[in-house]
Amino acid sequence: MASDTEDDIGIYLTSLCWIGLTVAMVDALLWPVSDKAVTAALLLSFLAGGVPAARSALTELWRDHKLDIDLLMVVAALAAAAVGAALEGAVLLALFSLSQTLEHRAMGKARRAVEALMQLRPETALREGPGGIEEVPVETLAPGDRVILRPGARVPVDGRVLIGTGHLDESTVTGESAPVRKAPSSLVHEATVNLDGILTVEVTRSLATSTVAQMIRLVTEAQAMRSPSERFSDWFGQRYTIAVLVGAILAFFGFRLAGYGAGDALYRAATVLVAASPCAVVISVPAAILSALSAAARGGVLFKGGAALEGLAEVRTFAFDKTGTLTTGRAGVTAIHVLEGSEADFLALAAGLEAQSEHPIASAIRAEAAARGITPQAVHDVRAHPSEGITGSNGEGPLWAGNARMLAAMGATLPPELAPMADGAETLVVVGQGKRVLGALTVADEPRETSAQAVAALREGGAGILMMTGDRAEVANRIGARLGLAADEIHAGLLPGDKVKLVDAAAQKGRVAFIGDGVNDAAALARADVGVAMGVAGSEVALQAADVALMAEDLRKLAAARALARRTARVIRQNLTLALGAMVVLVTGSLFFELPLPLAVIGHEGGTLLVVLNGLRLLADPIRTRLRP
Repeated sequence: MASDTEDDIGIYLTSLCWIGLTVAMVDALLWPVSDKAVTAALLLSFLAGGVPAARSALTELWRDHKLDIDLLMVVAALAAAAVGAALEGAVLLALFSLSQTLEHRAMGKARRAVEALMQLRPETALREGPGGIEEVPVETLAPGDRVILRPGARVPVDGRVLIGTGHLDESTVTGESAPVRKAPSSLVHEATVNLDGILTVEVTRSLATSTVAQMIRLVTEAQAMRSPSERFSDWFGQRYTIAVLVGAILAFFGFRLAGYGAGDALYRAATVLVAASPCAVVISVPAAILSALSAAARGGVLFKGGAALEGLAEVRTFAFDKTGTLTTGRAGVTAIHVLEGSEADFLALAAGLEAQSEHPIASAIRAEAAARGITPQAVHDVRAHPSEGITGSNGEGPLWAGNARMLAAMGATLPPELAPMADGAETLVVVGQGKRVLGALTVADEPRETSAQAVAALREGGAGILMMTGDRAEVANRIGARLGLAADEIHAGLLPGDKVKLVDAAAQKGRVAFIGDGVNDAAALARADVGVAMGVAGSEVALQAADVALMAEDLRKLAAARALARRTARVIRQNLTLALGAMVVLVTGSLFFELPLPLAVIGHEGGTLLVVLNGLRLLADPIRTRLRP
C-alpha cells in the first residue's frame, strides 16, 4: 500500500517530468529554445519519469524475477530516444508517470476508505474513578473501566451501557442510517456517536482489540487476498509482458525484412511495444475489487477478500439459519387471552410471578409488561419447576404459570377458549390460581423486521432461498409463512450435520451461501461456497468464522451486498473488454497502419485511466446508500 509520502514524491516527480516535457514542446511547436535548454529539459523529463519506473522494474526483476510493465515503458522510451525521437519518449514517460500517479492516488483512496475510521477515534475519554471523573488518553482505558458519554461525544472504545438511555449514530461501524436506542446492558461500539442522553459505559475491549481495529485489520487482509480474477490478471500480466518484449524484437526484424531502415524499424517496434503493453488489463480488476471492498465496508459489510466478493456474485442459493438470523433469537409475547379480569391485571400478575426467573419466557413476559408500562404485582414464595413452569402466591392464594404438565399438576384443565392457542407453533403459557385458569399467553421467536424484505430482494435477484433450523416443524412453518417461504424451502428438526448435507445438495445446482451466527453454524459456514455471519459488530469469533460479515443485524445489507458484488463483476467485464479491445486496435494500427508513437502512448495511457475511473465508480454514493436502509 503506497503511503502518503510516496504519493507526494510521485506527484513531485511527475510535475518535474511534465515541466521538462513542456519546455521541449515549446521548442518544437511554438518558438525555438536553446539546444542546451532543450537537452536539459528532455534529460529532466527522462530522469523524473523514467528513474522511478526503472527502479520499480529492476526491483521486481531482482527480487521476484518478474518482468513488469514499468520495464516495457522504460525500454520503449529509451528505444525512441535511440532513434532520434526523444520528444516522443518524453511524452511516453510523462503520460505514464501521470497515469501511475493518478492510479496510486485513486487506489490509495480506495484502500484508505476504512482507515478513515481511525480518524474518528477521540483522543481522550472521561473516566469515572474513586476520585471522581477525570479526562484520560483513550490508550490508557482497560476492560472494566467506566467512562461517561455526554451528548455529542464519540464512543472511545467498545463497551456495555451500565446506566442511562440514549440514541447512538452507528453509521460509521454498522452502516445503520437511523439512530439506535441504547439502554442498560446494550453494547456500544468505538467511533459511534452519542446523540442524546448521558451514558455510563463499562469498557469491554482495549483499543487494540476494538471493533474498528478488527475492521481495519480484516479489510487490510482482504485487500491482500487475491480473487480468481486478480490472480488471472497477475498471471496474464507476467506472461504477456515477456510476450510483448519478444514480439517487439521480432517486429523490429520483421520491419527490417520489409525494407525499413534501422531507425524506422526501431521506432515502429517501440510503437508496438507501447501499444501492446497490458497496463489497462492488469489494473482493471484490482481497481474494481478494491473500490467495491471499500464501498461495502462503509456500508457495514466486510468481505474477506476479492474471492468472497466474486463468490457472492455467483451465488444461486441462500441458505439461512432460522434462530438469531431470520428471527431475532429473543422470545416475545405474541398473543394474550384473558378469561378473568382485564388484560393489564393479568399481565401484571404474570410479570410478578416471573419477576425473579431467568428463563427466556420469563424475560419475554417481563419485557411485554414493561413495554406497556405495567407494574408487576407483588408475588412471594416463588419456586421454579423445571420443564413445567413456576409457582408462587399472593394475598388470594397460590399462583402458577406453565405448560400442559403444570396444568395437570395443578389439577386444572385447559378451557376450550384457549385450545386454539395450543397448536404447537408457539410456546403456550397458562396462568392460573388454584384450580382456576385465569388466561394464557403465547411466546415465540419473531422474524426480524428486515428479513422478509431481504428474502424478497434476493428472490428478485434470481436467487433461491432455504431456511434451516433445529426447531420444531410447527415453529419453522410459522416463521416461514411470515417470510413468504414455500413448504419445500423450509427444513426443520435439523442437527448441524443435517445442515451440511442440505448445503451439499444445494451446491449440486450452483454456488451456495450459508448465513448464520458465525459460531453455532461453523460446519455449514465452512461447507458453503460463501459463509456469511450477521450482526457481528464487536464479535471477533464471528468475524473470523465467515467469508462475509454483516456488522449490523440487518439482512437487507446481504441483498445490497450481492447487488454490489454482481455490479462489480459487470465492471470487471467492462474493464477487460475495454482494455483488450483498445490493445487490439493499437497493436493493429502500429503493425499495419504506421500508428505514430505519440498516438500509441495516448491510447495506451488513456485506456489505463478509463478502466481505473470505471472501477472507482463503485465508490460512488449510490452504491454506499444501497447498503443502508
